[in-house]
Amino acid sequence: MPTLFHSPQSRSDTVVQLAAMLGADVAIREVTINRQDGSGAPDPDNPHPGKKVPFLVDGDDHVRERGAIMLYLTDAYPQAKLGPLPGDEGRGAYLTWLSYYQGVMEPLLILRWSGVSHPAITAGLGDEATMLEQLAAPLREGPWLLGERFSAADMLCSSPFQWFTEMLPDDPAIRDWVDRCVKEVAGRTA
Repeated sequence: MPTLFHSPQSRSDTVVQLAAMLGADVAIREVTINRQDGSGAPDPDNPHPGKKVPFLVDGDDHVRERGAIMLYLTDAYPQAKLGPLPGDEGRGAYLTWLSYYQGVMEPLLILRWSGVSHPAITAGLGDEATMLEQLAAPLREGPWLLGERFSAADMLCSSPFQWFTEMLPDDPAIRDWVDRCVKEVAGRTA
Protein backbone atom coordinates (compact mmCIF):
# COMPACT_ATOMS: atom_id res chain seq x y z
CA MET A 1 0.00 0.00 0.00
CA PRO A 2 1.35 3.48 -0.84
CA THR A 3 2.32 5.66 2.13
CA LEU A 4 1.91 9.42 2.15
CA PHE A 5 4.17 11.21 4.61
CA HIS A 6 2.29 14.21 5.96
CA SER A 7 2.51 16.88 8.60
CA PRO A 8 -0.72 18.67 9.59
CA GLN A 9 -0.96 22.38 8.86
CA SER A 10 1.51 22.13 5.98
CA ARG A 11 1.59 21.90 2.19
CA SER A 12 0.73 18.22 2.49
CA ASP A 13 -2.81 19.01 3.70
CA THR A 14 -3.98 19.48 0.10
CA VAL A 15 -2.61 16.06 -0.90
CA VAL A 16 -4.31 14.40 2.08
CA GLN A 17 -7.59 16.04 1.01
CA LEU A 18 -7.05 14.81 -2.54
CA ALA A 19 -6.36 11.25 -1.35
CA ALA A 20 -9.65 11.30 0.57
CA MET A 21 -11.56 12.66 -2.43
CA LEU A 22 -10.05 9.97 -4.66
CA GLY A 23 -10.94 7.20 -2.22
CA ALA A 24 -7.27 6.28 -2.51
CA ASP A 25 -5.97 3.28 -0.64
CA VAL A 26 -3.07 5.26 0.84
CA ALA A 27 -1.67 5.06 4.36
CA ILE A 28 -1.17 8.52 5.86
CA ARG A 29 1.92 8.68 8.07
CA GLU A 30 2.35 11.81 10.18
CA VAL A 31 5.87 13.12 10.62
CA THR A 32 7.35 16.28 12.08
CA ILE A 33 8.98 18.94 9.91
CA ASN A 34 10.87 22.19 10.38
CA ARG A 35 8.34 25.03 10.52
CA GLN A 36 8.73 28.59 9.23
CA ASP A 37 8.48 29.93 12.77
CA GLY A 38 11.47 27.83 13.86
CA SER A 39 9.43 25.18 15.62
CA GLY A 40 9.40 21.52 14.72
CA ALA A 41 12.27 19.32 13.68
CA PRO A 42 13.12 16.93 10.88
CA ASP A 43 11.70 13.49 11.54
CA PRO A 44 14.25 10.67 11.18
CA ASP A 45 11.40 8.40 10.03
CA ASN A 46 10.62 10.67 7.07
CA PRO A 47 12.27 9.20 3.95
CA HIS A 48 12.09 12.48 1.99
CA PRO A 49 15.69 13.50 1.21
CA GLY A 50 15.03 17.00 2.60
CA LYS A 51 12.76 15.74 5.41
CA LYS A 52 9.84 17.67 3.87
CA VAL A 53 6.23 16.81 3.13
CA PRO A 54 4.37 15.63 1.21
CA PHE A 55 6.27 12.54 0.16
CA LEU A 56 4.66 9.49 -1.39
CA VAL A 57 6.25 6.05 -1.28
CA ASP A 58 4.64 3.42 -3.49
CA GLY A 59 6.89 0.38 -3.63
CA ASP A 60 10.05 1.46 -5.43
CA ASP A 61 8.44 4.73 -6.56
CA HIS A 62 9.23 7.74 -4.39
CA VAL A 63 7.32 10.84 -5.44
CA ARG A 64 7.88 14.34 -4.07
CA GLU A 65 6.49 17.77 -4.94
CA ARG A 66 2.78 18.32 -4.62
CA GLY A 67 2.08 18.61 -8.33
CA ALA A 68 3.85 15.33 -9.09
CA ILE A 69 2.11 13.51 -6.24
CA MET A 70 -1.28 14.87 -7.29
CA LEU A 71 -0.68 13.75 -10.89
CA TYR A 72 0.47 10.32 -9.70
CA LEU A 73 -2.66 9.89 -7.56
CA THR A 74 -5.19 11.24 -10.06
CA ASP A 75 -3.75 8.92 -12.72
CA ALA A 76 -3.91 5.98 -10.29
CA TYR A 77 -7.54 6.70 -9.29
CA PRO A 78 -9.22 7.88 -12.51
CA GLN A 79 -12.73 6.97 -11.36
CA ALA A 80 -12.86 10.14 -9.22
CA LYS A 81 -12.36 12.25 -12.36
CA LEU A 82 -10.09 14.75 -10.62
CA GLY A 83 -7.49 14.79 -13.38
CA PRO A 84 -7.69 14.11 -17.12
CA LEU A 85 -5.81 11.00 -18.23
CA PRO A 86 -3.46 10.78 -21.22
CA GLY A 87 -5.56 11.26 -24.33
CA ASP A 88 -8.41 13.00 -22.46
CA GLU A 89 -9.47 16.53 -23.33
CA GLY A 90 -7.81 18.98 -20.98
CA ARG A 91 -4.78 16.80 -20.19
CA GLY A 92 -2.33 19.40 -21.51
CA ALA A 93 -3.93 22.19 -19.51
CA TYR A 94 -3.95 19.98 -16.42
CA LEU A 95 -0.24 19.19 -16.72
CA THR A 96 0.48 22.85 -17.41
CA TRP A 97 -1.32 24.06 -14.29
CA LEU A 98 0.34 21.49 -12.03
CA SER A 99 3.75 22.52 -13.37
CA TYR A 100 2.96 26.25 -13.48
CA TYR A 101 2.06 26.14 -9.81
CA GLN A 102 5.34 24.50 -8.80
CA GLY A 103 7.55 26.45 -11.18
CA VAL A 104 6.04 29.93 -11.17
CA MET A 105 3.14 30.54 -8.78
CA GLU A 106 4.56 29.18 -5.55
CA PRO A 107 8.04 30.69 -6.01
CA LEU A 108 6.59 34.13 -6.81
CA LEU A 109 4.23 34.00 -3.84
CA ILE A 110 6.98 32.87 -1.45
CA LEU A 111 9.29 35.60 -2.70
CA ARG A 112 6.55 38.21 -2.22
CA TRP A 113 5.76 36.90 1.26
CA SER A 114 9.43 37.05 2.21
CA GLY A 115 9.92 40.52 0.73
CA VAL A 116 12.48 39.45 -1.87
CA SER A 117 12.60 41.28 -5.19
CA HIS A 118 15.25 41.26 -7.88
CA PRO A 119 15.36 41.79 -11.68
CA ALA A 120 16.68 38.24 -12.13
CA ILE A 121 13.51 36.88 -10.52
CA THR A 122 11.31 38.84 -12.88
CA ALA A 123 13.42 37.80 -15.87
CA GLY A 124 13.22 34.13 -14.91
CA LEU A 125 9.76 33.74 -13.39
CA GLY A 126 7.89 36.81 -14.54
CA ASP A 127 6.06 39.07 -12.14
CA GLU A 128 3.16 38.55 -9.80
CA ALA A 129 0.72 40.64 -11.88
CA THR A 130 1.38 38.52 -14.97
CA MET A 131 1.07 35.31 -12.95
CA LEU A 132 -2.27 36.43 -11.50
CA GLU A 133 -3.55 37.36 -14.96
CA GLN A 134 -2.53 33.91 -16.25
CA LEU A 135 -4.56 32.43 -13.39
CA ALA A 136 -7.60 34.69 -13.86
CA ALA A 137 -7.91 34.29 -17.64
CA PRO A 138 -9.42 30.77 -17.70
CA LEU A 139 -11.53 31.54 -14.64
CA ARG A 140 -13.31 34.32 -16.56
CA GLU A 141 -14.37 31.70 -19.13
CA GLY A 142 -15.39 28.83 -16.85
CA PRO A 143 -15.72 28.17 -13.18
CA TRP A 144 -12.52 26.06 -13.02
CA LEU A 145 -9.02 26.12 -14.48
CA LEU A 146 -10.09 23.37 -16.91
CA GLY A 147 -13.38 25.07 -17.81
CA GLU A 148 -16.38 23.12 -16.54
CA ARG A 149 -14.26 20.45 -14.85
CA PHE A 150 -13.02 20.76 -11.26
CA SER A 151 -9.63 19.10 -10.90
CA ALA A 152 -6.71 18.62 -8.57
CA ALA A 153 -5.12 21.59 -10.38
CA ASP A 154 -7.79 23.82 -8.82
CA MET A 155 -6.97 22.41 -5.40
CA LEU A 156 -3.25 22.98 -5.83
CA CYS A 157 -3.37 26.45 -7.38
CA SER A 158 -5.95 27.82 -4.95
CA SER A 159 -4.19 26.46 -1.85
CA PRO A 160 -1.79 29.36 -1.14
CA PHE A 161 -4.67 31.85 -1.20
CA GLN A 162 -6.50 29.75 1.38
CA TRP A 163 -3.46 29.76 3.69
CA PHE A 164 -2.36 33.33 3.10
CA THR A 165 -5.62 35.21 2.64
CA GLU A 166 -3.75 38.52 2.64
CA MET A 167 -2.22 37.44 -0.68
CA LEU A 168 -5.62 36.87 -2.30
CA PRO A 169 -5.87 39.43 -5.11
CA ASP A 170 -8.84 41.75 -5.55
CA ASP A 171 -9.71 40.12 -8.88
CA PRO A 172 -13.25 38.71 -8.45
CA ALA A 173 -12.54 35.84 -10.85
CA ILE A 174 -9.80 34.57 -8.52
CA ARG A 175 -11.61 35.39 -5.26
CA ASP A 176 -14.80 33.64 -6.36
CA TRP A 177 -12.81 30.65 -7.64
CA VAL A 178 -10.99 30.25 -4.31
CA ASP A 179 -14.37 30.26 -2.55
CA ARG A 180 -15.72 27.67 -5.01
CA CYS A 181 -12.66 25.49 -4.43
CA VAL A 182 -13.10 25.58 -0.66
CA LYS A 183 -16.77 24.62 -1.00
CA GLU A 184 -16.07 21.91 -3.57
CA VAL A 185 -13.43 20.23 -1.44
CA ALA A 186 -15.58 20.50 1.69
CA GLY A 187 -18.52 18.97 -0.16
CA ARG A 188 -16.46 16.08 -1.48
CA THR A 189 -14.72 15.30 1.83
CA ALA A 190 -17.75 15.67 4.12
